[in-house]
Amino acid sequence: MPDKKTIRVAAAVIKDNDRVFATARGYGGYKGWWEFPGGKIEIGETPQETLVREIREELAADIIVHELIRTIEYDYPEFHLSMDCFWAEMINREFILKEAEEARWLAKEELDSVKWLPADLELIDLIRGSLDKTIDCGD
Repeated sequence: MPDKKTIRVAAAVIKDNDRVFATARGYGGYKGWWEFPGGKIEIGETPQETLVREIREELAADIIVHELIRTIEYDYPEFHLSMDCFWAEMINREFILKEAEEARWLAKEELDSVKWLPADLELIDLIRGSLDKTIDCGD
């Protein structure tokens, strides 16, 4: 059996006080499933640069990318996903959904109210615990 193709992506866990921002996919086999916004890392691009570009493309918003939370390695049936997940913040809270079908700011107690993509789900317990404390955003 040949090895699966690895897709490298970056995801932004955008935090605002005690809530995080999530979007529901508007296309593909996982349409309607929730995820942290981001996208594929292009050749010559850092994960942080990817996030700034992708958030502009998908949400018409600007973000500040902070520290790496962790890298998730997840095997989907069709491919292997390597996802660098970073804390981030929106410069202003205005956005336009260009690809997602819905977006929400979720408090800790609301994190289980949406159907997460399997790879993103691996972050939820870590995020739930982090929302209880102040995150150093590097200021």
